[in-house]
Amino acid sequence: MHILLFLFLLVNLPLCAAVSDTNTTSILPSVTTSETNSSTSISASIETEDEFGDSFDDGFSDDSFEDDEFSDEFETQEKEIFDPLSGYNRVMTGFNDGLYGFILEPVVFKGYNLLPHQVRLSVHNFFENLYYPVSVVNNLLQLKFKSSGTETLRFLTNSTVGVLGLFNPAESWFGLKPHKEDFGQTMGYYGVGGGFHIVLPFFGPTNLRDLSGDLIDFYINPIYYVEVRPFNLVQNTYQGWFAIGYKEFNKMSLYSEEYDNIRKDSLDLYPFLRDLYEQHREKLIEE
Repeated sequence: MHILLFLFLLVNLPLCAAVSDTNTTSILPSVTTSETNSSTSISASIETEDEFGDSFDDGFSDDSFEDDEFSDEFETQEKEIFDPLSGYNRVMTGFNDGLYGFILEPVVFKGYNLLPHQVRLSVHNFFENLYYPVSVVNNLLQLKFKSSGTETLRFLTNSTVGVLGLFNPAESWFGLKPHKEDFGQTMGYYGVGGGFHIVLPFFGPTNLRDLSGDLIDFYINPIYYVEVRPFNLVQNTYQGWFAIGYKEFNKMSLYSEEYDNIRKDSLDLYPFLRDLYEQHREKLIEE
């Protein structure tokens, strides 16, 4: 019996070994696959962390905290207006403001403003209509032919239907909006900078370019006095300066409320008026 059992084991030993090898082989690949999957998973995890880390770094880099609008605004604020006459300009701004606050507003405007608003507006329209030669010439110099045509239609309409320009039917009836231009804008159109800022007595802020442009416009505008011209509104220099002064005085009476608001709201009147003027002129040139 023992001999038979021994013979049975001897015969089946290779088969058991094969089965054992097969099981071992099936187990090893399983372990290897598991290790491979684990390694792949770890590698993928590491790569994912790297990618996330990169995106995290990119998303929170120093550059991301730079706001374009803030940067542009900051750069704009850094661009200071060329103002070598700031000391004089401050004094003259104070003089003009004092003239307005102590004389024009309480003494003159209170009496002059008794005139109906429409009357003062008609005076303003009259002077604006006379500005036509200056405006049309500068529109042509800037190659704005459509605008020069519109200005001509406005002048003809307001001079006839509008009773010598006292009324403005060109805009109120026909929708012809003004395209007012001066030689300062023409120089700016061709790239001439504003130069240093200047505050004139009574007339207020301007700059070197615009003041030079006014001297050129002087020879075209009919309310100025130039002796050789047959189309002058006035007959001598004094009448010319009186017409200019009255034109500005009447205009100021129409906008006195706006100026009062500026005086109340501005902490420092001079730089506020200076920046307001320069920005307004640059906007007109860009248009």
